[in-house]
Amino acid sequence: MFVVPIVVFLFVILLLPLAITGLTVDMVTLAVTKLGFSPSFAILFFAAILIGSTVNIPLYQKRLQPVGLAWNRQRTVVALNVGGGLIPVLLALYQLTRGHVLPILITTAVVTLVSYYAAQVVPGIGIRMNAMVAPLTAVVCAWVLGGMAAPSVAFAGGILGTLIGADLLHLKEIEHLSSGNLSIGGAGVLDGIALCGLFALLLA
Repeated sequence: MFVVPIVVFLFVILLLPLAITGLTVDMVTLAVTKLGFSPSFAILFFAAILIGSTVNIPLYQKRLQPVGLAWNRQRTVVALNVGGGLIPVLLALYQLTRGHVLPILITTAVVTLVSYYAAQVVPGIGIRMNAMVAPLTAVVCAWVLGGMAAPSVAFAGGILGTLIGADLLHLKEIEHLSSGNLSIGGAGVLDGIALCGLFALLLA
C-alpha cells in the first residue's frame, strides 16, 4: 500500500529540477525583456551565463610574500567568472550607451557604498551579503532617479555597485585571508552580482 506514495514522491523529485529550471528561465526572460531585448535573447543570455559559469578568466596572481624568516609559497589567483561576472557587467555597461548615464552613476555610487558596508569577508568562504540589500537599494534609487528607465537604472547600478562595493573594494582583504583561486562572480547565475541585477529588474 506504500507503492503509490513512493511513486508520487519519486515523480515529484524528478520533476522538481525541471520546475526550478523553468521558473528560473521565466524570471530571466521577464527581467531581460524589461531592458528592451527580445525573449529569444533572454534565452541566449541565460544559456551564456550557464555555460560561462564554468569559465574563469585569470586576472592576476599574488606573488610570493615573506612571512617572518620563511617564504609563504602559497599563491592566490584572482579570476573573473564569465557567466556570473563578465556577462552581467557587459550588459550593465551597455545600459550606459542607451542614455540615463547620470541616474545610473548615482545609483552605482549609492549601491557601492551600501554593499561595501553590508558585505562581510568570511575566511575560507569569500564575501557574504544579504541577497536583497543591493537590489532594494538599486530599486529605490531607480524609482527616484530613473523615471520610465527605472529597470535599466536599477539593473546597471545594482550590478556595477555590487561588483565595486562588495567584491573589488574587499579584494585585498580576501587576498590576505585566502589562498588558491578567487573567482569574481564565481557562482554563475547564483552569484551575488547576477542575482542583484535580476532582482533589481524584477522589483523595478
